Amino acid sequence: MSTLESKQTPPTWLVLSAFGAVYLIWGSTYLGIRLAIDSFPPLLMSGGRFVIAGVVLYSVMRARGAVRPRAIHWRDAAIVGAFLLLVGNGGVSWAEQTVPTNMTALIIAATPLWINLIDWLRPGGLRPRGSVFAGLALGFAGVGLIVGSHDLSGHRAVDPKGGALLVFASLCWAFGSIYSRHARKPDSALLTVAMQMIAGGTLLLFAGAVSGEIGRFDAAQVTAKSVYAFAYLTAIGSLVGFTAYVWLLQVSTPARVSTYAYVNPFIAVLLGSFILGESLPKSVLIAGGLIIAAVILITSRRKAAPVLRMVRGAGFEPATPTVSR
Repeated sequence: MSTLESKQTPPTWLVLSAFGAVYLIWGSTYLGIRLAIDSFPPLLMSGGRFVIAGVVLYSVMRARGAVRPRAIHWRDAAIVGAFLLLVGNGGVSWAEQTVPTNMTALIIAATPLWINLIDWLRPGGLRPRGSVFAGLALGFAGVGLIVGSHDLSGHRAVDPKGGALLVFASLCWAFGSIYSRHARKPDSALLTVAMQMIAGGTLLLFAGAVSGEIGRFDAAQVTAKSVYAFAYLTAIGSLVGFTAYVWLLQVSTPARVSTYAYVNPFIAVLLGSFILGESLPKSVLIAGGLIIAAVILITSRRKAAPVLRMVRGAGFEPATPTVSR
């Protein structure tokens, strides 16, 4: 058994460091994406980071003795990767061309709401409790307020196409999370996520090529800032933050680990404000508060199984990791 899957009680400082890594790293990926797409096409950038991270992780796990996955495992990894990465992460990367990082993070923060709704509406789904209905109402009201908000000059604060894509990306991430609970996976959780990153990243690269991003890409125009951001997203966002998250699932409770879902947007808003100079209209601040309150209301339930599966990203069981944003 790998150390990542060890059940031994770790020192407190190590647990706190891992929480800090997940909070800060995943909260910073929205900024990283924005800086990376300054000179990289969004789909090619996103696909590249996940293919590289996936190949590295896959190679490490195979070298450590993970059994070679079967064809059915690759098929389901491709399906999950299509929802989580092609549409989910790819949609975020594309939308950030026109939507500020802080508003992007707040809209994506509503993903637990979609998870609960989909898990209820699917065949055999569980009806949410009253507190969850209240959370859903608050959260969706917050999303609607953000998408329809206006800045001080009277213009829309969120590009309509970008806002709609973010809502759709969030919905697909939720659907992919539900599907992944029933997908066929290898015994190794880390190998599974590596496969999803490889499959989803490949689909992103293909989508970028089909949409003409290769023809529009000029390597001579790539800035050092974008290169550093891409490297950060690949090595830190997808590998370090992801590994810390996987480890936390082994040594902490799902409820505690799930708190990243409402800390990450706060980090993203702060970074967007201080580094990019992004501002938030008062209505968006109120909307963001509604969304975060809704997520806290839902994820704080003692038996919040549906949303806790989503909060793991890929919707696995407690010992199984997520694909990072």
